[in-house]
Order: sequence, then structure tokens, then C-alpha cells
Amino acid sequence: MIEPKPAIQPEQSGNKPKKRRFGGTEAQIRSALKFYKVMAYLTGAMLLLLCAELIARYAFGVSLYAGGTDAVTGQPFGFGFAESEPKGVLGGFNISTTVLIVHGWMYVVYLVSNFRLWSLMRWPFSKMVLLALGGVIPLLSFFVEKKFHAEVEAELAANPQASKRY
Repeated sequence: MIEPKPAIQPEQSGNKPKKRRFGGTEAQIRSALKFYKVMAYLTGAMLLLLCAELIARYAFGVSLYAGGTDAVTGQPFGFGFAESEPKGVLGGFNISTTVLIVHGWMYVVYLVSNFRLWSLMRWPFSKMVLLALGGVIPLLSFFVEKKFHAEVEAELAANPQASKRY
């Protein structure tokens, strides 16, 4: 005769470690980690340039231009800072605006690298939020990258059997 079992199984007294599973192979995780590392450094550097540009624009009222014509003297303008409002350079290339646009698009690619690493590692959502904050808080991307790089390496070393097998 079959013995009935309770619906809720009592927990076993042994402290058995939780089995860790990754969302991909070790090669995929290492590739995602390298992509994340590159994007973290590039996005962090662009964020520092963006902060310098915003300080120049809002604290000093100047923008960085290349080429064009000086609006006051009518002479050719080479490279440097000029008044933002009213425009100090006519027809020149506004490098300050370019920094804004480039950082915005790099942040999108940075988020893709975050999602790829996060999904392969099967981390909780809170880690994804911390990864994403690295691209909007100055200097944070450098510290977050170092922390998560070490964490991924430690998890890969501690769980060699956890990668997906195809």
C-alpha cells in the first residue's frame, strides 16, 4: 500500500547549497562580461564629458565649437568655447551638443550590455537597476563594473557545472 505524503514537504535538516544555473555557456557569459566592461568604461567617460559640458554651458554660458564664423567679429572661428546664448559662432559644429547625443546613444547600448549580462547570470532585478544607474551617475560605472566583474568571475569559478550545455 502507498503511504500518503503531506502536501507540504518538511525542509530537510541538511544545509544543502542551492544549485546555481546560468542562462548560457561560460563563453557566452565571458563575452557578455567583456562587452559590458567596454561599454561601462566608454559610457562612464562620456558621462564625465557630459558633466563638464553641462557645467560649461550652465555655469559659464559657453559651448564648445569647431569651425564656423565668430558672430561678433565676422572672423573665421577655429576651435574653442564661445557664447551659447546668443550664439557666439555661426555655422560651426557644436561639439557640446554632439557629446549629449553620443552619450544618449551609448547609454542605450550600455543598457543592452547590462541586460545581456544580467539575463545570462540570472541575477535578481535589483542588480539590473544598479547596473543601469552606472550610466547616469558620474563615476559609478567604473565602481559598478569592478564589483560585478569580480562577482561574475567568482560565480563562474565557484560553479563550473552551472553553464548551459547544448
